[in-house]
Amino acid sequence: MSKLLGKLSIYVTAMMVLSFGMVGFTGTAHAASDIRKWQTKIVKLVARKQVYPRSAMRKELEGRAKVRVSIDRTGAIVAHEIIVPTGLAVFDKEIPKLIKRINPLPKPPASLTDNQLSFVLPLSWVIR
Repeated sequence: MSKLLGKLSIYVTAMMVLSFGMVGFTGTAHAASDIRKWQTKIVKLVARKQVYPRSAMRKELEGRAKVRVSIDRTGAIVAHEIIVPTGLAVFDKEIPKLIKRINPLPKPPASLTDNQLSFVLPLSWVIR
């Protein structure tokens, strides 16, 4: 068991916001800066809330998924869809739990004017 505990510190989760499919972006440099700051907040929130399932750690499993997330103007997640599953139930079952833990997301910047915004959130459970 102590051997496993020694390995736990090398299990890391990595995440970044991949792409935004949004209309209503004004396109100014200031607006682009606001969007980058907002994306960074999302990345940090997901990194704090993402969990590596214990059973996956024990088996040294890794997985990657892509999730389409839709939010309203307040940042509340109104829908999500796993568009690329990991193929491993242990991780795919973790995704809806993660969505609940990160809801609501930070409020989007005013430069994103749509009432509902959607983006693809890539998730990784990797051993480093």
